Amino acid sequence: MSRLGRSTSTCQNLAVANYPTELELDVVLKDGAPAKVRPVRESDSNLLEDLFTRLSAETVYRRFFQTKTGLSEKELEYFTHVDYAERMAFLVLMDERLIAVGRYSKLLDEPVAEVAFVVDDEYQGRGVGTLLLQLLTEHARDNDISGFRALVLADNYGMMRVFRNSGYQLARHLEDGVYEVDFPTAYTELAREQESSRERSAVIASLLPLFYPNSVAVIGASRNKASIGGRLFANLLRVGFSGAVYPVNPSASVVSSVRAYPSVMAIPDSVDLAFIVVPQEHVYEAVADCVEKGVRGVVVISAGFSEVGEDATEQALVDLVRKGGMRMVGPNCMGLLNTDPAVSLNGTFAPVYPPRGNVGMSSQSGALGIALLDFAKRLDIGVSSFVSIGNKADVTGADLLLHWEGDPSTDVIVLYLESFGNPRRFSRIARRVARTKPIVAVKSGRTHAGRRAAGSHTGAMASSEVAVEALFRETGVIRTRTLNGLFNVTSLLANQPIPSGPRVAIVTNAGGPGILAADAIAANDLDLVQLSDDLQDQLRSILSAEASITNPVDMIASAGADAYSRTMRAIMDSGECDSLITIYIPTTSEGHEEIWNSVQDAAMSNTAVTTLAVYMTAHRNRRVDDQLRLPTYTFPEEAAQALARAVRYGEWLRRPEGELPLFEDVDSEAAAATIDAALARMGPEGGWLTPEEVERVLEAYGLTLPASKVAESAEDAAAFAADLGRNVVLKAIGVVHKSDVGGVKLNVEPDNAAAEFIAMMASVPDITGVLVQEYVGDGHEVIIGMSDDPSFGPIVAFGMGGVTVELMKDVSFRIHPITDVDAGEMMTELKSAPILDGYRGGAPGDVPAIREALLRVGAMIEDHPAIAEMDLNPVKVLEPGQGVRTVDARIRVAAANPYYIPSRHNMPGIQ
Repeated sequence: MSRLGRSTSTCQNLAVANYPTELELDVVLKDGAPAKVRPVRESDSNLLEDLFTRLSAETVYRRFFQTKTGLSEKELEYFTHVDYAERMAFLVLMDERLIAVGRYSKLLDEPVAEVAFVVDDEYQGRGVGTLLLQLLTEHARDNDISGFRALVLADNYGMMRVFRNSGYQLARHLEDGVYEVDFPTAYTELAREQESSRERSAVIASLLPLFYPNSVAVIGASRNKASIGGRLFANLLRVGFSGAVYPVNPSASVVSSVRAYPSVMAIPDSVDLAFIVVPQEHVYEAVADCVEKGVRGVVVISAGFSEVGEDATEQALVDLVRKGGMRMVGPNCMGLLNTDPAVSLNGTFAPVYPPRGNVGMSSQSGALGIALLDFAKRLDIGVSSFVSIGNKADVTGADLLLHWEGDPSTDVIVLYLESFGNPRRFSRIARRVARTKPIVAVKSGRTHAGRRAAGSHTGAMASSEVAVEALFRETGVIRTRTLNGLFNVTSLLANQPIPSGPRVAIVTNAGGPGILAADAIAANDLDLVQLSDDLQDQLRSILSAEASITNPVDMIASAGADAYSRTMRAIMDSGECDSLITIYIPTTSEGHEEIWNSVQDAAMSNTAVTTLAVYMTAHRNRRVDDQLRLPTYTFPEEAAQALARAVRYGEWLRRPEGELPLFEDVDSEAAAATIDAALARMGPEGGWLTPEEVERVLEAYGLTLPASKVAESAEDAAAFAADLGRNVVLKAIGVVHKSDVGGVKLNVEPDNAAAEFIAMMASVPDITGVLVQEYVGDGHEVIIGMSDDPSFGPIVAFGMGGVTVELMKDVSFRIHPITDVDAGEMMTELKSAPILDGYRGGAPGDVPAIREALLRVGAMIEDHPAIAEMDLNPVKVLEPGQGVRTVDARIRVAAANPYYIPSRHNMPGIQ
């Protein structure tokens, strides 16, 4: 695509840096085929030569702008020797065969690199070039390359299409039949949308053989109907799978009246999907046969892999699957099903098959998966498809979200999660999917035996459970604590509109349940709306004189079908409520069905109001009618809890997404120089910055500290305090929780500074020095902190500060990056937030300054991945207009994993 040598980079100085294994990636091409991407190695000359021999003359000319019959030794050396920073190359491999190369070389004296691609003719048009451009652009950004330049022949329409569809702003110039194309590497929203679209299409295509196979083989199908293999095969036949089903059993010629085959290789026709139900020691061989047969997807029911410590065995299976261009569900799972009549696939060994509907379900636990299906059937919650992902070695929950996002049969997504394979990828995808389809999740493992040792308040509080809660909050995922709660809210979301607000009305025929409902509404922070005088007058004309026409509306026990219908319609048509809970408790043995039918009819009369029913009898089947779509609960508390979660979800949908502000006054280079120097001194394991280093980093981001000095002696402390001419604070250096051991002395007069210095040096354990700082006495104390979670990335904390922060735990958390909307919500979420607004006549604080400080910390985290832990505690919040002052700060740095710089784990298309 470009002329070799047009770049001002030279072939000299070809020393190769350490190979970055963390950049080896599994990806999915546009047509759904899995592939492997990795950086180039010195030893890849043979791969490059082999690729070149398969290129057409036209492709060679478009890449090198000349006819060529081979690559010279000098060219091969140049192509295989890179520094993985200013010169980089990614290879794309399928089945160990090189199919594409993308590379860039930085130009001399410019922050711009020349970029070039070549793709095997057989794989052109499958999104390979687009994928390589995405990876190279990301890597270039991480290495301070601000733009790409490419030379493209005027008739190379395919390459120009890749650039045009990339989402980056192009500038091109045509000269002598060659376009010179320039574009910045800075990420754009359009680029993100294009990458997400490519990822979605690729993953959906890769999963099609799993959900819509034309033929299925069951490897391990058994004549023993009680066995897992026997039950799964019987389920396929019982439901009436639309395609061919082939039992594979070397010990049987027939299974359930169907001819069996000794191996998948013996099946005379093609096979799209194979279920593998054999002992663990035979799974690899069975999958290898599937690869050779050309099977496009496998579901490994068999257990005995990573769940029992056999990680290497499982990884070998994953490598085999990806080498064969397949997708795999499992291992250690119970299978999958698709209720679409076009396929009618029940590839599970579960004893139940749910009704068809609009809910997509996934369970990481096989046993709980059976329970989910059983409850769905008993509650008449219709299922579009179900997947038990087991160990999720290949297909993950994030992949399933992409499938359901594009599935017109799925309106609600239900997940049972035990762990996240890639939390950042899940977060990115869930945030987008939840905008159009609600996601309801139960996440187990909320507790743990202990917390890791941490050197900061933030680190001690930012547990994995905190990260999970923050992830769900930010992505709009509706979390329930129990399976019962999961089905309660799913029933509502699958059958009713999302509530447009928190206003709730209650209609009941008994006072007690109405009071319980009202209490539950209040407990769940919903609004039990006060009905207007006009509406109350209308209800008074409908109901008996003994009825209560305030909210809850108690129609009394004698209320019949007509009273229910007219009362519900009047309230729903008034526009005074967003949701209506209708409670019916049978008070006689007659008229039940008439009343219930009137409730359902009234609910359907106004689909703008979210309607729930409570039918308080142990004998009522909580059935949701396919047409009437009225979710029904046994107790009012269940209905209120489900409604509250739906209301919060509606609020999240209406919430602005927010922006990441840019601060023109930051000096990221100065902060980087300080951090780099500290890491050079401490080594890659890093450590805590000195007070002087902390001050330089914070000041680079506009976060000022009071005047301070590390005192070398008592005389030094006294001299600094005297020069300030005001009271000071003495703080022990090298001690984590200073207040616990007498390592903080507040409001010290200058004349007493020397004596306090001597006393502190003598009494505080592990002290390495004393910081003397200007005393800031006024203002509310808050904490702003960060802790880098190995799975979720940086977690930002805000709360009321001081020494009691861990005791009170009035802290809000977000996963980085945080927007201006996030920063505002972090403050208002605190129980003690009214203090900052001047609670009960108290002094208010400078709330806008707090928001800005949070966002400046976010900018610092984004620019410097080496920051591993940070506490700004306390931060003094002064009066409105006076800003904030950080009076104590600690920052720990460590060599950052390049995989997370800045968001490698968050890239579309990467597994």
